[in-house]
Formats: sequence, structure tokens, C-alpha cells
Amino acid sequence: MGFIAIVGSGALGGAVAHALASRDRVTDVRLIDPAGQIARGKALDIQQSSPVDQFSTKLTAAESIDGAVGADVIVMADSSAGNVEHAGDAGLGLLRHLIKAGNRSPIVCAGARQREVIGKAVAEMRMARSAILGSAPFALESALRALAGLAIDGSGVEVGLRVVGVPPRAAVVAWEEATAYGQPLSSEMPPHLIAGLSGRIPGLWPPGPYALAAAAARVVEAIVHGSRRRFSCFVATEWGPDRSSVGAMPVELGPQGVQRIIEPVLTRLERTALENALQKKG
Repeated sequence: MGFIAIVGSGALGGAVAHALASRDRVTDVRLIDPAGQIARGKALDIQQSSPVDQFSTKLTAAESIDGAVGADVIVMADSSAGNVEHAGDAGLGLLRHLIKAGNRSPIVCAGARQREVIGKAVAEMRMARSAILGSAPFALESALRALAGLAIDGSGVEVGLRVVGVPPRAAVVAWEEATAYGQPLSSEMPPHLIAGLSGRIPGLWPPGPYALAAAAARVVEAIVHGSRRRFSCFVATEWGPDRSSVGAMPVELGPQGVQRIIEPVLTRLERTALENALQKKG
């Protein structure tokens, strides 16, 4: 196994590095930030916690983005200056640099504001749809599972549901296929509670850095090791009007990134809402 590169050592980048290290399923994590002293300090702090958290992952730091080339997976996080996500023109500039430097690794956008970067990377830089994705919808999905578990006086671990579309305002929950304890969730929750959970989505977005980091770590591990689990991620789809249409969809992940996009089981109303969300620009 090679290493995982995290571009940016802000609050999100540091949290992703800590989440990957503490889960101890990757061997090497490299924090990359022009503010090398900050990146080195965070890497050292996380490394020094290894006897307590009991992990063997090695953490290093670098100042040049060229240090990400050759990674198994590259995570786009945030700048240490102001904890600003690598989005907009700055995010696209970093991607162009990586491509010119010869990057061939899949890229995971860990932030909640990087959907546009994914679309432009595919439409303008001609990146393969499979090579770049965003993990933030999986963090939102985890929050909804936890709330659904509370609503049925149980555990979110036993709840299965899928979030698709474009959070926060155009997110669509696939309630038709949602389950709890192996049974349809609708048999455990009355319609007004389900509607109430849907109504809470705007308030749950964007997820905080620790929730985003936990989601990104799981997605990175699925790419590196493979996984039968399906993750709701931002991906460029063929459902929209052009190559830059990006929305949350269930995906299967592997060493090259997105192996397959799965169409969720939706009611007619939910499917219409999803199609409308993916048709919108921006």
C-alpha cells in the first residue's frame, strides 16, 4: 500500500488525517499545505496520540502539492489559512496543478462546498467521472440515520436509508427503500415523523468538520481496500443537461474511484424531485 495525501491542513484536513490514523486501516497519511509548519505540527500531534489511540499509521507533512502525486487517494480538504475549503477557482487551480504534475489517483473532495469543483473538473478538465467524487452526502446520511434511530427509540446503526440529489434544499431521501431492523422504516415511523426528518435536512447542512472527516475516511478506505457497501457521494452524472451536472447518488467504490453508480429505489414523486435537482445548474 502507498500513502493517502490530504491537500490542506485546516480544521477539515486535520480531522481527516486524525480519522484515517485512528481507524488504522491505512499505513501512511501525508498532510500537504503551503504552511508547512502548521501541517508538520498537526501531523506530529496526531502521531504522538498513537500510543493512546493505538494505531500504527505513519503521519508526515509536505509543503508542495507535488507531494500528493503517487498517492493511492488524494483528499481535497481546506486551507490552514482560515479553514477555507478548496472550492471555487482555488480548488480548480489545485486540480489543474495535480493533473499537470501527472496525477492519476482518484480524488475525494471532503468538503460540503466542493460540488461545483467536481462538475467543472469533469466538464472542463475532462477528468473521468469515476476519478473524482465528494463524500459530504455520506456525512449527511449518517446524521439522518442517527435521528431516525432516535425517533424510533433505537439505534441509528440499525437504520438504512439513502440521501440523493443536491443538499440541502434539493436533497431527496429514498424513504421507499429505507429500513430499520430489517423491516421497512415506514412500518416503524409514522408519515409525520418521516416528513419531519426530511424537513430537518437544511439545518443539518453543511455537516461539521468531524462529521465530514469521518465520512471521507470511510470513503477513502473503501477506495483503497474495496467495499461491498454503497456510499452516497457527489458524482458527475449523466442525468443532467451536461457533463457538469453533479448530485449525490449511491456508488460502489474501488481502486479507481467510482466503480458503479446505483439508481436508488424511489417513489414517482421522489424520482421527479431527484431529476429536477440534477437538472439545475450550479
